[in-house]
This record gives sequence, C-alpha cells and structure tokens, in this order.
Amino acid sequence: MTRVFSGVKPTGHLTLGNYLGAMRRWAAVDQHEADALFCVVDLHALTVAHDPARVRRLSRQSATLLLAAGLDPELCTVFVQSHVDEHARLSYVLECVATDGEMRRMIQYKEKAARERQRGGSVRLSLLTYPVLMAADILAYGAGEVPVGDDQRQHVELARDLAVRFNQRYGHTFVVPRATRPGVAARVMNLQDPASKMGKSDDVGPGIVYLLDEPDAVRKKVMRAVTDSGQEVVYDRETRPGLANLLEILAACTGGDPELLSDAYTSYGALKKDTAEAVVEVLRPLQERHKELCADPGYVEGVLRAGAERARGMARPTVDAAYRAIGLLPAGAEKETAGAGAVVTV
Repeated sequence: MTRVFSGVKPTGHLTLGNYLGAMRRWAAVDQHEADALFCVVDLHALTVAHDPARVRRLSRQSATLLLAAGLDPELCTVFVQSHVDEHARLSYVLECVATDGEMRRMIQYKEKAARERQRGGSVRLSLLTYPVLMAADILAYGAGEVPVGDDQRQHVELARDLAVRFNQRYGHTFVVPRATRPGVAARVMNLQDPASKMGKSDDVGPGIVYLLDEPDAVRKKVMRAVTDSGQEVVYDRETRPGLANLLEILAACTGGDPELLSDAYTSYGALKKDTAEAVVEVLRPLQERHKELCADPGYVEGVLRAGAERARGMARPTVDAAYRAIGLLPAGAEKETAGAGAVVTV
C-alpha cells in the first residue's frame, strides 16, 4: 500500500483553496487508498516572526479542521509535527547532505526573504533550511507520494535529490518520493487578485474565503470577486483569469467541468451568485462538524496523542537507520575498543 504524507502549516486560517485543492481529496481518496499521514507542520511556522500563542491556537484549529473535513483517525494518522522528535532528528542529518546552493535556489526562500528584507526585518536561518525539514517530514515515513500544489513541487524535488544522494553515499535508506497533483481547482486563486494563490498567510482577506467564514461573509466575498473585461462568460485561464477562477471554484464545488459550466451563463452576476451558494453548501457540513469537535476538545487531543505515537513508531526505524548509515554511534551500543579487545558500553 502506497504511503502518502501531507501537511498544513499553521501560519493562518485555512482557506477554501486548502480544502478544494487538498483536504477534500485527502478525506475522499488518500485515506482510503493509501497508508496516509496528515500532519500540522508547526515547526515550519517558526521560520518567520510569529506570536507563540497564535501558532498554538492555529495548530489546534488546523488539526480540528482536518478532522472536520472528514479525516478518520481509524483510517489515517493525524498528528502534530513537533510531537514527533524524528522530524528534527532527521532534519539535521539531511542538512549534512544538502548544499548551501540548493537552499538558496529555492524559489519560496527567495520570495519570502525579499519580502522580509523589504519590511526591514532580518531573515531567519530556518527560512533558508526549512525545505530540508520538509524533506525530513517526507523521508522519515518512507512516503512514496506527496500531494502538493505547484508552489511546493520544487521542495519535493529536493527531497528526491537528498534521498538519492544519501542512498548513493551511505547505502539504501530512503524511499524516493514523487509529487502528485490533484485535478481541477488544485490551485484556487485570490478572488481580488486572480494572479495570486488564495493563501492562508495573508492577513487581509477580502479575496480569501476562510473555512470558518459565516455564509454571509462567503457570499459577500464571492459577489465582489474581480472579473475581467468583456461581457461573454467564457473559460480561459490565460486571458480571463478572474472568470476562470470562479468557474473552477464552481466546478470543484459541484463536480462539473469549468468549460462546460461557462456555456450555462450569460452574465457574471448569475455565475457569482451560483458560485457563492455552492461554496456555502460545500462548507456547511465542515463547519457543523468543526463546531461539534470544538465542544469536545478531549477527543481532538486524544486523536493527536494517538497519532503522534503511531507516527513515531513509523518514523523511528528509518531515522535510526539513517543515523547508523551516516556514521553516528547508536545509543547504548557496545563496541570493542580498537586493538585492546575490551568492551566499552557507550
């Protein structure tokens, strides 16, 4: 059975893009067809300036929303990254295999570092090295597939490169993963800026539909979505990105085809209204389940505790093997001293 690893970073409230592009597929497909692990990657949230209380709050909220989206702890493993020490253990070993040049070529590092400098802030070393931690997240579990959007494919390629390099230098230790991509609406765009992804890290959200937005807020955001010049409703991602984004969202919510859906509309207003109602209905059961889970925090804590224990059991053999392969002395191992024949316990 293929093992799949996916994660969400608690740097902001989860969005419609997170749900349509990833979470819904995790619940409907991946947890049934693979040995699947779903992780709140809270260590990744520390790479930029942050409020500790907010990170904790968003970590809990993200885990709760994963369960509300339909992830079943009887079918998959749901846990928090920092609860499993093997992530940090393996990350350092992989840093000893990665190169400075590889890290500085990462597109997300270049973009995030540039924004941080423009704000007058300093760039944390962890922002440069976090793709290695992401590789450790994947390689620790022997994941064969990593469902990601286009913006993360470069990081999965790095994980592949590090796995191959490690295996060649120190002996076969890691499964070499591959990135997989969902179909339609894999990348939901910002309703006010259809050239940009609907990202959860944005603080200002008129173009972002959050999973916990009230129905009226959802309707208002969709009805105010940017469209394009011209009157005809056509599906063309290149020349009509705003319209294409609405059609893709509607298609993802209703199970339709964006190009075929465009033939059913003669006005932008009707398309926006139907899209808004479709989004409200898609989010309704998730929001109801989230409310139920919030009323039973002990259940969520139990799921995360059991998930971390299961994840440790999966990751530890691989991480221990990587430690031995790269030359680290096993803890508690008995070794003979060179030439003397005496046994020394370390």
